[in-house]
Amino acid sequence: MAGSTYGTVFRMTTWGESHGKALGVVVDGCPAGLPLEEADIQRYLDRRKPGASSIATQRKEADAVEILSGVFEGRTTGAPISLMVRNTSQISKDYSEIASYYRPGHADYTFDEKYGFRDYRGGGRSSGRETVGRVAAGAIACKALEQLGVTVCAYTRSIGPIEAALERFDRQAILETPTAMPDREAAAAAMEYLEKSRQELDSVGGCMECIVEGLPAGIGDPVFEKLDGNLARAVMSIGAVKAVEIGDGQKVAMRRGSENNDAFHMEDGKVVKTTNHAGGILGGISDGDTVVVRAYVKPTPSIYLEQQTVNQSGEDIYVRIKGRHDPIIVPRAVVVMECMTAVTVLDAMLLNMSARMESVADFYR
Repeated sequence: MAGSTYGTVFRMTTWGESHGKALGVVVDGCPAGLPLEEADIQRYLDRRKPGASSIATQRKEADAVEILSGVFEGRTTGAPISLMVRNTSQISKDYSEIASYYRPGHADYTFDEKYGFRDYRGGGRSSGRETVGRVAAGAIACKALEQLGVTVCAYTRSIGPIEAALERFDRQAILETPTAMPDREAAAAAMEYLEKSRQELDSVGGCMECIVEGLPAGIGDPVFEKLDGNLARAVMSIGAVKAVEIGDGQKVAMRRGSENNDAFHMEDGKVVKTTNHAGGILGGISDGDTVVVRAYVKPTPSIYLEQQTVNQSGEDIYVRIKGRHDPIIVPRAVVVMECMTAVTVLDAMLLNMSARMESVADFYR
């Protein structure tokens, strides 16, 4: 199976299945000397683990990470970092029935068409549980970016029709509310909306947003390695994400150039922008302003309402899906978006070190 590796210099390869013995990731290209311990990674995994709130699947997993290689005496060695999280609460019998049919909204049908075989227990590699490895790798990237003065923060922008008011932005609320919203009032309203959907045996979609602050101008490349292009690819690779925007996104299509262009001016001897419609990226290269990425997530496809589908014999049938499922994906996917963004930004910064001859010369002098 191709396509389990992401990145050029800072590179990760995820492995494992939803109901296998374990999942994990191998991270290559991390510079030696980065202070790193399991607790640095665990705090990110705790944000995405199941069973953590009333709006998450009630599958109970500790998601305890183990560092198997690449770290010695609390610092990275420059060797590949292997990280593992064991599965302890899989109930595969919940999925035995779906071996014979295709769940609407899932990858069951397309996986069968591609490989002629699939691991039907929770979706196998197509499961959202695959993101354990992404988050573990992203935690390392976030730690490295902090040392470079760059911070990455993702949050829930909206759940169904309930949108967070950014004028009430509260970073701590992202970590303390079940919705991962930065607005406690909107979070309370969203919880009511989710409860109504749950009572109706249905699920809900929403929007995630991620901001990158402290990123210097000049990161990214102008053609096939555009920073915004790679961010879009990284975020779009997260299961259930159906659209990605940079900056003002689709709104720019309704404007004139005079309305959309971000004016430049000098401030404290530096070139800065008056507005940030571009979302911190121009021509595929960071412009020194806050990078803004937005992702739209579909409702959880596993719902308890009766749905029409077909079985492997080609017969039309109706099904009610069993098991333990999230009524909404967004709150647990927020940290995945944060980590995929961090991996992409760090990789671009490491690539950028060879962009100028004087930078290479300075390093080797």
